[in-house]
Amino acid sequence: MFGTILKLLTLCALAHSINAHTLKQDPQRQQVPITPEQKYLIVRGESSATSEEHLQFDDAATLLLSAFKTQQLKAGLDLEECSEPTHKATFSGIDYVILLSMLVVSLGIGIFYGFFQTGGSSSDDFLLGSGMSLLPVTLSLTTSFITAIELLGNPSEMYFQGTQFVLIVIPMLLVIPVAVKVFYPIYFKMELTSCYEYLGIRFGKEIRILGAVLYVIQMCFYTAVAVLAPAIALSKATGLDTKIAVILIYVVCVFYSSMGGIKACVIADSFQAAVLAVSLVLIVLLGCFYSGSPVQVFQTAAERSRLEFFNFDPSPTTRHTVWSVVIGGFFYWTSLFCTNQASVQKCMSLKSLKLAKIALGFAIIGLVFVFLLNFYTGLMVFTHYADCDPLSVGRITASDQLLPYYVINTYDHVYTIAGIFVAGIFAASLGTVASALNSLSAVTCEDLLINGMNIKISPEKGATYAKWMSLGYGVGSFGLVFIVEHLGGVLQATLTLNGLIGGVTLGLFVLGIACKQANTKGAFYGGLLSLALVIFVGVVAQIANVETPALPTSVEHCDCHVNVTGIIDDLLSESLLPPAEHGFTSWPIFRMSYMWFSMVGCLLTVFLGWLISVIIDAVQRRSVLRLTAKGIDNPAVSEDVFKCDEPVIFTTMKPIEPTSGEGHINLAIRLDDEYSPK
Repeated sequence: MFGTILKLLTLCALAHSINAHTLKQDPQRQQVPITPEQKYLIVRGESSATSEEHLQFDDAATLLLSAFKTQQLKAGLDLEECSEPTHKATFSGIDYVILLSMLVVSLGIGIFYGFFQTGGSSSDDFLLGSGMSLLPVTLSLTTSFITAIELLGNPSEMYFQGTQFVLIVIPMLLVIPVAVKVFYPIYFKMELTSCYEYLGIRFGKEIRILGAVLYVIQMCFYTAVAVLAPAIALSKATGLDTKIAVILIYVVCVFYSSMGGIKACVIADSFQAAVLAVSLVLIVLLGCFYSGSPVQVFQTAAERSRLEFFNFDPSPTTRHTVWSVVIGGFFYWTSLFCTNQASVQKCMSLKSLKLAKIALGFAIIGLVFVFLLNFYTGLMVFTHYADCDPLSVGRITASDQLLPYYVINTYDHVYTIAGIFVAGIFAASLGTVASALNSLSAVTCEDLLINGMNIKISPEKGATYAKWMSLGYGVGSFGLVFIVEHLGGVLQATLTLNGLIGGVTLGLFVLGIACKQANTKGAFYGGLLSLALVIFVGVVAQIANVETPALPTSVEHCDCHVNVTGIIDDLLSESLLPPAEHGFTSWPIFRMSYMWFSMVGCLLTVFLGWLISVIIDAVQRRSVLRLTAKGIDNPAVSEDVFKCDEPVIFTTMKPIEPTSGEGHINLAIRLDDEYSPK
């Protein structure tokens, strides 16, 4: 119904703009036929295409479009085409100097800790840092959780969908008590290098390897996407070559993470956090001058229906609601803060649990501040383009190019601002990739090589192994970038996969902590079954690809020639009817909001792990009872076995000590030893 009304209004606007009531049809003019794709004729309700009213409407629409195109062409002769601007802002020499300076400093940190700093020769030094100070770890934690995808995606979310997603900062704060009261006391008490060691202690070797493999898969793909996505956006908006951006990020990250270990990563992250903070603050301060004060920004956002905080829609298919953002976000951030090796490893590098709690708390508060600043930037950009949307007029081709385009073009004459902004985006990518590479080397050495393959690695050689692992993962992730680049839709699918795997991993930890009945087989089969189910749901959801329509934008006051006829043609070519839904992809579960994926993965893992553990335990107990009960229905065991004519004699004699080297007799065999797997 809304589409029908909109198309009627479009035709009315056309008629008004060209004074259609005074136009006479020229009999000499050859009529342009209306294509069948122009489904707006359905609004007349004609069942026959040959009816007189239908033909009259057909001629009127053709006349309107032809006259309007002629009028727009004459009106736009003195204006440049919006989609083809004559002046394009580009990266200047000083901007490249600023960007390269940031990269050189990061490289210098790796050189210092890799070649000049004493210590770091053991695996513990390389992977844990042996007691780092509070401030660098806090800044490093904050930087690790801020990816370039979020820096570019959050403003776009505010611009096109509104502010409902701002509530994501609430679950960040809710995670603090869970982390400092439940997870990190366990890690510090066990003095872990890898958080997946806990799964090995609780369940056994198999579950530790499962958790480590899931993390390796998750982070390899995620780092590739976390570098590629912002590189593409920056390339489209600033002209910076995508391959150059990707190569610079990986060369710097691989060098200082493989040479300097966790110490170099933490110190470099601290420096990059300062660069990122400066770039964000500068953009907001300049925006107050060029785009409007905070009062004007919020006033425009309210008038254009961008402010929304209390959408309590209970449907799980609604993209962002209070429930999905707060509850689903809580599980997502818990998996990121509490069961992700990159964050756990940095907290474990501190000297005590008390310092780790302080660092984690301040890191989350800093993260909240950065996110709120980033969200406000999106509203500020919307105020600037409230009457001339750059995506609608063809200035940009994707929503994540919005912030780079705004900075490069609005602050074009502001010296060095483009270089500082891009340096901040690079800083976020560097922090994400470096932390991932260092944590992947820790997981591979501790969980897969030493524990999984039983390879004996001495502490002296541990650092060497970790360096080569970090280098290898860097090269592998770099190669994945160019594979993912040619797969198109895999970008969003990979980000969804990151949330799904994180939810299953969190479920394994919760199962071990909260469920005493959980056993190894239950955790293993429950985890695998949950992983298969949630990945199936996530992949089908990506195939179904239900996109939420953006909020309305305007091109009313653009200072360039807008190709309105192209916009109208696109509008009229749209079907009035909703897309046909058929097959199982139309089921509600496959249209569930992506915010619920982590929660579903976690709860499904806990439930299936507990259920399978209970079933296995019951089956094993039943087997033991059948073997020990009288009258057992087993032809292989005679009933005479259970008969005893002589009385039972109790004695207090001590067992005879063996005199030979054959060992001793165990008189305390447990009942469950009869059925435990060998």
